[in-house]
Amino acid sequence: MTVVVGVDGAGRTHRLDEIAAGAAGPVVRVAATGRLPDLDAAAAAGSLVLVDDAHRLSGEALRALAAAARHGAPMAIARRPTIDRPELAELDEAVAARGPVELLGPLSANHLAALVAEVTGQPAAPDIVAAIRAASAGLPAVAAAVAGAPPGSPSPALVARVQRRLALLDPATARVARTLALQMELADDVLAGAAHLEMADLSRAMRTLRDEGLLVPDGERMIPAIAEAVLAELSPTERRRSHDTVAHALMAAGADPLVAAGQLRAARARTPGAAEAYRAAGERLRFADPTGALNWFDDAADAGADPGQLVAGRAEASALLGLPVDLDGAAPASAAETARLALVDGAVAAHQGRAGRAAEAFLAAGPLGQALAVAQLMATGQPTEASAARGVAAREGAPVGLLRFAEAALAVGDPVAALPVLIEAAEALERNPPALVLPDTPHALGALVAVTAGDAASAEHLLQRALAANLGGAVATDRHRLLLAWVRMRSGRYDTAVAEARRLAKAQLSGRERLLLASVSAGIARRSGDIARLRETWAGVEPVLARRAVDLFQAEPVEELLVAAARLRQHQRIAPVVDLLDQIVDRLGRPPAWAAATGWIRLQVAIAGEDVAAAAAAARRMSDVGDADDAGARQQAQRAAAAQWADALTGAVDPEGVLAAADQLADAELPWEASRLAGQAAIRTTDAGVARRLLERARELSSAETAAAEARPDSPLTGLSEREVEVARLVLAGRTHREIGAQLYISPKTVEHHVARIRTKLGATTRAEFVAALREALGGETVT
Repeated sequence: MTVVVGVDGAGRTHRLDEIAAGAAGPVVRVAATGRLPDLDAAAAAGSLVLVDDAHRLSGEALRALAAAARHGAPMAIARRPTIDRPELAELDEAVAARGPVELLGPLSANHLAALVAEVTGQPAAPDIVAAIRAASAGLPAVAAAVAGAPPGSPSPALVARVQRRLALLDPATARVARTLALQMELADDVLAGAAHLEMADLSRAMRTLRDEGLLVPDGERMIPAIAEAVLAELSPTERRRSHDTVAHALMAAGADPLVAAGQLRAARARTPGAAEAYRAAGERLRFADPTGALNWFDDAADAGADPGQLVAGRAEASALLGLPVDLDGAAPASAAETARLALVDGAVAAHQGRAGRAAEAFLAAGPLGQALAVAQLMATGQPTEASAARGVAAREGAPVGLLRFAEAALAVGDPVAALPVLIEAAEALERNPPALVLPDTPHALGALVAVTAGDAASAEHLLQRALAANLGGAVATDRHRLLLAWVRMRSGRYDTAVAEARRLAKAQLSGRERLLLASVSAGIARRSGDIARLRETWAGVEPVLARRAVDLFQAEPVEELLVAAARLRQHQRIAPVVDLLDQIVDRLGRPPAWAAATGWIRLQVAIAGEDVAAAAAAARRMSDVGDADDAGARQQAQRAAAAQWADALTGAVDPEGVLAAADQLADAELPWEASRLAGQAAIRTTDAGVARRLLERARELSSAETAAAEARPDSPLTGLSEREVEVARLVLAGRTHREIGAQLYISPKTVEHHVARIRTKLGATTRAEFVAALREALGGETVT
């Protein structure tokens, strides 16, 4: 008595034949069709009754066979794994009560090799056997069909078998089979949706497909060779329809767009439903992974997506990567897409250094655009319009981070007051990055404002935070790195500036960043006396300056370029740019910080051209700035230096005044300018003793820069200027800011700035960390 259980194609009939061959007496076979033999006679004769495909017999036949088995008739039955009727269960129990149950599983490697050899007439290599086993899941009938098929094509016998099976299945189960043939990892609800089935019905359909021998053993995937045969049976139109149905089911089930698109891409689906999934994946990734997003948008276009539905997403991803953006391509598909394009248009214009054009685009782009327009309007000297835009953004519910950014931009007339708000805006946008392309980040604007306030430490801190947060995408990363290089160059540390200039020399930068890179390169060349490099830099930047697309926040970087123009006798480029900056500052009400910045540019240009009258005029312009109540320490230092420099050019050198002004410049983080003032005064005085004294101070200031720039990378003091090392020693000795200032002849406020910079450079965030870092850096020194 034996029960043989296996899916179709597992070899049930073959196993019954083996049992029959081993029988000692006669054998009576029971077929699924036709009449039952005389079971009493068979039992009397001692015949073995073989029942193949017992699951196909009628209920009456099953009851009769069960009764015969219970009365002792020798019997072996073969059936599918599923017992779907009481009568079949009754027969199975009667036979199994007196004999074993054999479960037919996949063929072992040795048995499969023997089967392949039998089918092909020759021994098979192990790799071929392994490939056939992977394709057939070890099911004998499928393996035999695969082994006998022409190489590289589905088995005709298997295709015919699949066609017969699908024709006999109910339509819903056949739909499940065709969906599984796509070989996609689909959740049950998605599979049910694609087959238009309820979940309970899906379970029955999967059980049927398993019994039919279409699924891998103990799994829910279709056997690969069967799937190939199913797809071969489908026309191209039917295949596309299957993919499209799956795509819609994935989206309807709320599947992660990336998962859905990944499944469809793996299946090489090119249908409207797949196009929508690819588009959704691109939309999902456009800010997190803009390169990946562009690839998904390409797939969507290849699958036939409406170009108007892709244009905004493509533009956003391209802008974040700093790639050319085609805003004149396909028409956007909706008003929302149009608004998104307007935001991209404004951001790209800002990246190109066209703040006025950016403001126009943003003002037409809803509350988000109104918030982003504020900084651009301030940059072009339109404070009234900027205030109105910020009000509209607040009333219409713009995000808090963008409102803080707008609020800070309104305050940039006073850099010291604007800086804390910019830091707050930076923190807000780090916590909740906006789903849009930023024209600039509060980190970048904060760095520019911090430098104008004489606070390079805060500038570096903001830029390092921006780089760590990767805010604004690749295009912003280039900006942040360039600004960091520029800040360090201005404060006398050239290593970063040189490295960044080399790294980005051949990069495809936007107009604003080309100007910034040129500023860094020109600054390095100017400070090293490299006229050849200065000429090379000028050749690349002259077309940018020719556009006269400069704004308030480019004033300080532009200084380096205008001085380069003066050195190279390119005077026609200077006046229009300086006049434009002055007009912007005038429209803002001539805030002292920015009035000083434009006056300082005029002074530096005059010095480079050795124009005594122009230098005197620039010094007179700056004299009013320094007297203003809200002028910062940096502006006061520039005012004092301007007066001394203008006098020195005429040969009237006041050594005490020059030395005091040079120290003020150094404390205001303009060490190179400080050294240059002392040096130029030294060569113009007629007093040899004064000249020696001034030259000695110029060398001291210059050596402090060199020491900072050339400090060993592994030294704890790397990046600290000579003055900062002095301050660090006194802090570690327990001196107060006032005591340190008295000992070093600088103000307590200047000491405070030095301490802040030292903390930033040492990476200390708390006082305990700061003291520990100082001890490590100065541990072997005696502090007095």
